[in-house]
Amino acid sequence: MRLFDLKGKVAIVTGSSKGIGRSIAENLAEAGAKVVISSRKAPACEEVAAGIRQRGGEAMVVPANISDKAQLENLVAATRKAWGRVDILVCNAASNPYFGPMVGLPDEVFGKIMQNNVLSNLWLCKLVQPEMAERKDGAIIIVSSIGGLKGSAELGAYCISKAADFQLARNLAVEWGPKNIRVNCIAPGLIKTDFARALYEDPARKAARESETPLRRLGEPDDIGGIAVLLASKAGSFITGQVIVADGGVTVR
Repeated sequence: MRLFDLKGKVAIVTGSSKGIGRSIAENLAEAGAKVVISSRKAPACEEVAAGIRQRGGEAMVVPANISDKAQLENLVAATRKAWGRVDILVCNAASNPYFGPMVGLPDEVFGKIMQNNVLSNLWLCKLVQPEMAERKDGAIIIVSSIGGLKGSAELGAYCISKAADFQLARNLAVEWGPKNIRVNCIAPGLIKTDFARALYEDPARKAARESETPLRRLGEPDDIGGIAVLLASKAGSFITGQVIVADGGVTVR
């Protein structure tokens, strides 16, 4: 469909070797975009890129650790060197090294969470902004979480970082909107990925979560990948500064 056609577009997707990031990269490629697969480990990225190529898409690999600004600079530079531009940025990579009450949260761990989940996104956004502003066209998507919409007794620091991503998107949407750069967040609920494995592998916990979810199931990565295509394409051209919640209805209960 014309509204979802991404032919000629170049997309960077961080944390795209598995889970939600992989689904986003694969769906963007299916819509016609050239996709840069990026995470810390090159072999895992190569597997995803090879799969995209086998299905007729275009993909390349640029490994990067989101905690290292120089590596992110290289990610953007290598993309431009190979394909000349960056039209779509998806900030998906994140970390959560702490599970427990805020009272026991070490300062350095909190700093690491905020750097990886918020500051690294800002770094990347600032790296791609100048060319998007010059063309007056660009789409930035930050993958956040419904954790940013509510309190948590065990994931407090992570939830703070995800709420900060909402505000980062709103601020950049206001600043960069006059240049036709759209910045939005996707806030997934519980998705069946390695990142959330501890939350759904226990049968009792899984059953309880499903019973609390109006759609009576957990999410799959492809439940998020399609939303990224919407936000990156003409179909989402009048959406900016928003948080698109995809949680099966958990937060409306």
